[in-house]
Amino acid sequence: MRLSPAPTLDSSLAGSLVLLHLAVVTGGFALFASASISASGLESVRCRLQGTPRPPAFSQDGDFVIGGVFSMHYYMHTVDHSYTSLPEPLQCTGSMDSRELRFSRAMIFAVEEINNSSDLLPGVTLGYQVHDSCNSVPMAVKVAFQLANGLDPMFDTGEQCSGSATVTAIVGESASSPTISMLRIISPFGIPQVSHYSTCACLSDKKQYPTFFRTIPSDQFQAAALAHLIRHFGWTWIGAVRSDSDYGNNGMAAFLQAAQEEGICVEYSEAFSLTNPLSRVQRVADMIRSSTAQVVVAFVSAWDMRILLREMERLPSPPRQWIGSEAWVTDPDLLRFGLCAGAIGFGIQRSVIPGLRDFLLDLSQQKVSNSPLLTEFWEGAFGCRLRIGIYISIYLSVCLSVRPSVCWSVGLLVSLSVCL
Repeated sequence: MRLSPAPTLDSSLAGSLVLLHLAVVTGGFALFASASISASGLESVRCRLQGTPRPPAFSQDGDFVIGGVFSMHYYMHTVDHSYTSLPEPLQCTGSMDSRELRFSRAMIFAVEEINNSSDLLPGVTLGYQVHDSCNSVPMAVKVAFQLANGLDPMFDTGEQCSGSATVTAIVGESASSPTISMLRIISPFGIPQVSHYSTCACLSDKKQYPTFFRTIPSDQFQAAALAHLIRHFGWTWIGAVRSDSDYGNNGMAAFLQAAQEEGICVEYSEAFSLTNPLSRVQRVADMIRSSTAQVVVAFVSAWDMRILLREMERLPSPPRQWIGSEAWVTDPDLLRFGLCAGAIGFGIQRSVIPGLRDFLLDLSQQKVSNSPLLTEFWEGAFGCRLRIGIYISIYLSVCLSVRPSVCWSVGLLVSLSVCL
């Protein structure tokens, strides 16, 4: 998002605007301070936000608003920039990541638990704005600007820049690269960001990221642990693949150093991402098939790993022992691939949170009908168009009290009842 003035401006301010547009390209959110200083001596100068604000997937008002950013879709819709008209608004596309959806709803659960507690923040109500970043850095940057600035389309430079609520803190992102991009925007303004899944060791640098915190260990520890694990089994000749991202590149660099210290030799080390041409992914898959190393270490995100495994299944592949990073090795969607049988790695310690399971399963008629995201999730789960009705509550009530196999059968019957 950028700021530009209303048409009625004198020439003295026009020169400042040239600098402001340069600041948009190079400095991002610094535009706010520049606009305020340039127009401080003028009266009745109004500015407007360029671009279309993106509505949050879930939101609730409060005395203090917390932002949430999660990759609930796998891709961002590709836009053809003709430069003859305004670009289309950024949009998410592709299938939905159910785990990321659970992350987002777990944040909502935590906010509601705090609001319902008489011991935590008495007399204060927390609100939230939860956004979908589409597993995309550009979308994460757009959301960061929006959360930091508010949603007022017009404002007076002589007054407070934005009258709408801005966030007190941000929870997210899951991936390290979007997290880093967001921090470049919000850190200079002292807005804290707490990530539940960004493990890049680079984020431990407090000089660069002074307002970043996380509830998951740095990959520096995981890289050393993976090298110890491989050495424990006596594997000294391995291959390595990684996501071409901050997560994969930094994680693999730490692992290769630890592997060298353990006396482990690496036949190849290849990088790729889901945004690469298919030929790039095919080259990595061919390298794995043709190599003499039977052990493959994959420091790869779940999204990238899914693309690689699909390509590996396309042609017969010799058996390989997969060593996985935490991003994918415990992902149930990926463990359905036959190639992953016997994969080992380190998972994230889990805990039982009272009430969370019931909250995640409580998708009432009103909740689903009021949320396009939850409606999309339901329709994707059952492969149909949904007609909201009382059947949803019936289905979830049964699911809470029966075995998963019975629950799935009931779900199929319910989907036949409510689908067009």
